Amino acid sequence: METVAIFDSPGKGRGLKATKEFWAGDVIFSEASIAAVVFDSLAERICHSCFRRQEKLQRCGQCKFAHYCDRTCQRAGWAEHKLECSAIKAYGKVPNENIRVVARIMWRLDKEGSTVSDMQLTTLDELEDHIADMPEDDLKELKVDIHNFLDYWPHNSKQHTIDDISHIFGVINCNGFSVSDQRGLQAVGVGLFPNLCLVNHDCWPNCTVILNHGNQSAVNTMFHSQRRIELRALGKIAEGEELTVAYVDFLNLSEERQRLLKTQYFFDCTCEDCKNRIKDDMKIGGREEDGVKPSEEQVKEATDYCFQMLEKMEKARLNGDYHEVVKICRECIEKTEPVLADTHIYLLRMWSTMSEVQAYLQYFDDAADYARKMVEGYMKLYHPNNAALGMAAMRAGVTHWQAGQIEVAHGMICKAYAILMVTHGPTHPITKDLDVSVTLKLFKLGLLKLFNRNKNFPGPLSADVSVLISSQAMRIQTEMELRMFKQNEYVYHSMREAALKNKPMTMMHEPKSVEEGIKNLFHRRK
Repeated sequence: METVAIFDSPGKGRGLKATKEFWAGDVIFSEASIAAVVFDSLAERICHSCFRRQEKLQRCGQCKFAHYCDRTCQRAGWAEHKLECSAIKAYGKVPNENIRVVARIMWRLDKEGSTVSDMQLTTLDELEDHIADMPEDDLKELKVDIHNFLDYWPHNSKQHTIDDISHIFGVINCNGFSVSDQRGLQAVGVGLFPNLCLVNHDCWPNCTVILNHGNQSAVNTMFHSQRRIELRALGKIAEGEELTVAYVDFLNLSEERQRLLKTQYFFDCTCEDCKNRIKDDMKIGGREEDGVKPSEEQVKEATDYCFQMLEKMEKARLNGDYHEVVKICRECIEKTEPVLADTHIYLLRMWSTMSEVQAYLQYFDDAADYARKMVEGYMKLYHPNNAALGMAAMRAGVTHWQAGQIEVAHGMICKAYAILMVTHGPTHPITKDLDVSVTLKLFKLGLLKLFNRNKNFPGPLSADVSVLISSQAMRIQTEMELRMFKQNEYVYHSMREAALKNKPMTMMHEPKSVEEGIKNLFHRRK
């Protein structure tokens, strides 16, 4: 950890600063978790060792709770699961995720001491738990968790004081990090990374955090690499500059970000963006046409209407009525689009939902149009190297590609690739295919249906598979298609239609809630 140093950050307490200069995409440090567990709701769908999502998992034969990809993952996760396995059997049921992660942490501390790595900059005792700042309802939940923890904790394990147990629960409550699946698209668990806890918040940060699952595909577990977070620079960082990440999504208004930070992380944000309410006028403003803006009353009326329709849309989505979702969104967009700015956060949510649902229903031209508007709005609001912007551009590129708009698709995917190379790096599954070349993978999936005789040009992929391949693969795919498109547009579209008839488009995964995904870095129990 020679690249960072602990210092007293004015108004924030302890923080980390750079001890050397960094550039965009540099890994400032990586850190393995002290412990991590899968969420209760996903316990049967996520591997408890590598945190990858799999269709078929093998269940632990002893506790009947833990699930693994195969024997390799089970062996790799046994060190963490061994004591947990016997505790679950003795307890007779499975405790919640907060109790499970606290137990794993305490077992490890009992075995290895307060410092489990030479790279660890702080002990858990030195981290804030903010128990004194918790509201009464949260304190009641904490007391219930502690009571259940004491019932769960084995009598033959080292016994701890209530204060020590409470402290670990408090640390997890305000410092637990959301662990994502292998694609980085959904939070599937929670873990504790002590060094990361020292990185303070800024609404316009100079760093981002991603989870690198490492390599756990080798049959021999000695060749596995650890699951770890990576703190990556979003741009140039000078020596001595404080390292910051965003705890909450910048797309929220300043007032809402401050509220979330106060209630979830117990501090008042005084960053320049919050103090000066930077870009708030763009996020909630009206559309300007030829120098003419709608009145404040018109903007407020359209904003209120849009908010009401978002609530209706979300209910329809939860009921799986996607045609009703489209009807609600279209009605709202038609009424509010002429009034609200193209950066209005409610309108952006409508466009995002319409893009995803229309792609799911295979109306790709419509989906592409809304995806383009969404990305253009995001580009005006987000940091140019924001991971959410990169993922949105990637999704929009795939949607345009599905719609046959190859030139726009290629531009979008190249932009996404450039951002994700900074935020995720070249070895992350999102930016690079795992273990096999793009061409070999496409062949194995049976997707190279048609070829240009001289150019070895592949036909388009099916919709369900296109969401699984990496941005690097998509960049190469669209580059090849674009070359063919420019050579002979008629032949390109003929090939595309023939390929689609040969392998019909299949339904994509169901669209998620606009609130899902990893918008916030740090886990908050619900």
